[in-house]
Amino acid sequence: MQSKPFCPMSIRGRQDELEEVNLLDLTPIRVAEWEEVDGRIVLARPTKWRSGVKGALDRFFYLLSARKIRLDDIGSFVWRQIDGEQTVAQIAAKLRDEFGERVEPAEGRLGHMVRVLRREDLVAYPGWDDGGR
Repeated sequence: MQSKPFCPMSIRGRQDELEEVNLLDLTPIRVAEWEEVDGRIVLARPTKWRSGVKGALDRFFYLLSARKIRLDDIGSFVWRQIDGEQTVAQIAAKLRDEFGERVEPAEGRLGHMVRVLRREDLVAYPGWDDGGR
């Protein structure tokens, strides 16, 4: 498994700060623990503990949620491409080359995926996120 420390910001603040930024120009990096099982990527959901009542709710919902996320073939392909060197646009082009019509519109599908991965603290954007190095 591979891991990097990460300190999440508030979800709302993280969404607002990138509203005017072209997601296709950003270069995501992996910040979650992960492993490959039978050719598919399995991600370990990070714990997010805040203090006070919100922290108690965080713990409660964490216990109810899946601790591992198994990606399908497309998600696993994307995860392998997220290397801190390629932009979202470059990854979308590779996604289209690999899967063709199955992933169209590739930019929209990939954009949704990286937004969800970031919201779940599985990827970060260097220069935008505390954990992005």
